Amino acid sequence: MFDRLNSINSLIPKIRVQTIFFTFDLQSRMQDVEQYIEALIFVSEQSIRTEEIIYCLQSAFEQDFTIDEINGYIGNISKRYQDKNFAIELVKLSNGYQFLTKKNYHQVISLLQAQRSKKKLTQAALETLAIIAYKQPVTKTDVEQIRGVNCDYSVQKLLEKELISIVGKSDAIGKPILYGTSPIFMDYFGINNISELPQIKDFTDNTQSIGEQSE
Repeated sequence: MFDRLNSINSLIPKIRVQTIFFTFDLQSRMQDVEQYIEALIFVSEQSIRTEEIIYCLQSAFEQDFTIDEINGYIGNISKRYQDKNFAIELVKLSNGYQFLTKKNYHQVISLLQAQRSKKKLTQAALETLAIIAYKQPVTKTDVEQIRGVNCDYSVQKLLEKELISIVGKSDAIGKPILYGTSPIFMDYFGINNISELPQIKDFTDNTQSIGEQSE
């Protein structure tokens, strides 16, 4: 009996030490919240919303964070990347945040993009995407009636590139699928919402188009 109590008592200092180290580690991590936010934004393939950041931090630290707190950290990160020594900056896109290269480097980057022609949208895909963007939510049949050709391939490719998504079903006979643009679409074209798309009246000649065409 006494031997068992002595064994338990001998473990108490070790447990206390481990608890102290765990608490210290947690406090240390809390001091680096800004760096964790920076990492989340950096690894996100598309713009990440404040709510998503809060969810990740609360799950990791088991502590509540307010939108004002997160916005404060994001403001610090944004200010830091305004330094001319950084080639990237923090930009707010489609109600989220993403790291993008600064405009000074766009000309050089465009050379790289020109070499990756396979990733560009075809004329057919661009036309299909433009119709969906301006007419959404819209069915594939509606798109085909406007273009005058079958759009199965173009719609499938746009879905694969995640530029469009299924947003519901129409009340028409057969309940056809409705398509709309995705958050990645807004990231792709550098806009925050659909209202920022060029108005149809702005296209006065063939030199203006949305996106890039492949040969």
